[in-house]
Amino acid sequence: MFDNRPTFEPTGPLQERWKKHLFDLSLIAPQNRAKHKIIVVGTGLAGASLCATLGEMGYHVNSFCFQDSPRRAHSIAAQGGINAAKNYQNDGDSVWRLFYDTIKGGDFRARESNVYRLAELSVNIIDQAVAQGVPFAREYSGYLANRSFGGAQVSRTFYARGQTGQQLLLGAYQAMSRQIAAGTVKHHSRSEMLELIKIDGKARGIVVRDLVSGEINSHIADCVVLCTGGYGNAFYLSTNAKGCNTSATWRAHKHGAYFANPSFIQIHPTCIPQSGESQSKLTLMSESLRNDGRIWAPKNSQDCSKNPSDIAAADRDYFLERLYPAFANLVPRDIASRALKNICDDGNGVGVKIHGQRRGVYLDFADAINNLGEDKIREKYGNLFEMYQRITGDNPYKTPMKIYPAVHYTMGGLWVDYNLMTSIDGLFAGGEANFSDHGANRLGASALMQGLADGYFILPQTVASYLAQGKFAKVDDKHPAVIEALNAVKTRLERLQNAPKPKHSPDYFHQQLGKILWESCGMSRKGAILKQAIKQIDALQIQFWQHIKITGIDAELNQTLERAGRVADFIELGRLMCADALDREESCGCHARTEHLSKDGEAQRNDEEFAYVSAWESGDKNAILHKEFLAFEFIQPTIRNYK
Repeated sequence: MFDNRPTFEPTGPLQERWKKHLFDLSLIAPQNRAKHKIIVVGTGLAGASLCATLGEMGYHVNSFCFQDSPRRAHSIAAQGGINAAKNYQNDGDSVWRLFYDTIKGGDFRARESNVYRLAELSVNIIDQAVAQGVPFAREYSGYLANRSFGGAQVSRTFYARGQTGQQLLLGAYQAMSRQIAAGTVKHHSRSEMLELIKIDGKARGIVVRDLVSGEINSHIADCVVLCTGGYGNAFYLSTNAKGCNTSATWRAHKHGAYFANPSFIQIHPTCIPQSGESQSKLTLMSESLRNDGRIWAPKNSQDCSKNPSDIAAADRDYFLERLYPAFANLVPRDIASRALKNICDDGNGVGVKIHGQRRGVYLDFADAINNLGEDKIREKYGNLFEMYQRITGDNPYKTPMKIYPAVHYTMGGLWVDYNLMTSIDGLFAGGEANFSDHGANRLGASALMQGLADGYFILPQTVASYLAQGKFAKVDDKHPAVIEALNAVKTRLERLQNAPKPKHSPDYFHQQLGKILWESCGMSRKGAILKQAIKQIDALQIQFWQHIKITGIDAELNQTLERAGRVADFIELGRLMCADALDREESCGCHARTEHLSKDGEAQRNDEEFAYVSAWESGDKNAILHKEFLAFEFIQPTIRNYK
């Protein structure tokens, strides 16, 4: 099933695995590093930190992003914080507790070795960021401040107000910029990867399109690293930036890279509800707000249209506090999201009706303001409150916020081994582009942790080991594989621009796909509906290639053409997402099959049959499933209880 692959989980004492593995990795002497070229696609936290580190080590790096600057990567949107097991609050935190919380939060669907390494490296990340000048919040004493996040009973989340992602990305970008100035990193903005170049079974380069001029070029290296983020935008409406897409990882998948757990999609509970049918994006409100905000809905459906200040305290249902008293408003995201959905499905939602249902509940800071004072709340969340008011017109200091779940993060991604190498030799994946650390649900504030752990501490060592073990034939632009890749891109662009009966824009098809996925593969899934969704997506794909309408030409700035290519990939991925959800006859984490829920709506895992990673290989008609069975040596999978 994973023939001829290196071992992807080491053995021995858990606390020693990464240290021993590091020692066993092959090294390249400093004077030989400049002989190697490395391509890094994506400049978010994982990509920027990797470029900075590899450049500092002396390698020649070519980096690519489709934004106009690395600073525009979607990592900049992360608000709430980054986890690290520093135990500054002296409340019982440890590397082991962070490891346990992450494994449990992912509903026991991740490798122990990868997750422990992530927890172990978390303490180094904070030191790295502080040394770069990242302005983390501090206590009056000068110590770094911490706050709580969902799925944990300790305070381990470091933050910079509601701008943690921005500040961490600027730290990595500054380090990367230093290497650009030094000449070790050559950066290419407004460049979108459209094809992977494989030679002798190894990843040796990429084909990119200049998004301003339309020019198509090939770039060759000794290995390729994809740090291109997740695929949440397959749903059309999500908290992701509009440009976020799956095309880089999907091109790799079409060349043989396994795609792992594609149906594991995180729905974030704390988002501003959809306001109308024409909306094209949703906005996330940081999970950190759940520290002080209390979530409630009217007990009586007749009160749902009332002003919240007119609803008496006795008529308010603080349902998370009622259902999960041990964690209350800080239960993990998947559990909170399902609870919110159930309240609204029962007719107790608030806000604007969408498809006949009020999709929202209240996130109320009245008690926190009364207890702590408005100044303290403004100090902690002021920029978030300002953002909410600008979007909705409501003042959250005076009236409760309205929230509803939305697609946010993808735990699935390219399958990687312990070295973060995919099933294609020489092709690595870091950050949200891989599947490796979060199982079936990501705990809040762990995405930034993973991206920086991969970029600063893991990939620089494992990529170097791969380079040290191989001899790389000299390749130029005239190599047959390079010409074939270039022609494949040109052919695909021509096909997009020459549909037999052009009629609809890319957004039209994207919206249709999003509706199918949200209803079939969103917060709840059912076998019969998933089977129907696969048929609908197959029909949509046929319509797409018959009726896609592209204005303009490819030899210029053409955002319609860009979007069309990305939607074509989303359609294919959407089918795989539904196939993966259909295959997994259990409920775990974010994957909630209605046939496998307890009486009170909680997930019911099937560890005997489904304790594996679904690794899908691209096939002629249907993808081929490979199973990486998970072994739990140090933590016994149990019923996931947050009550």
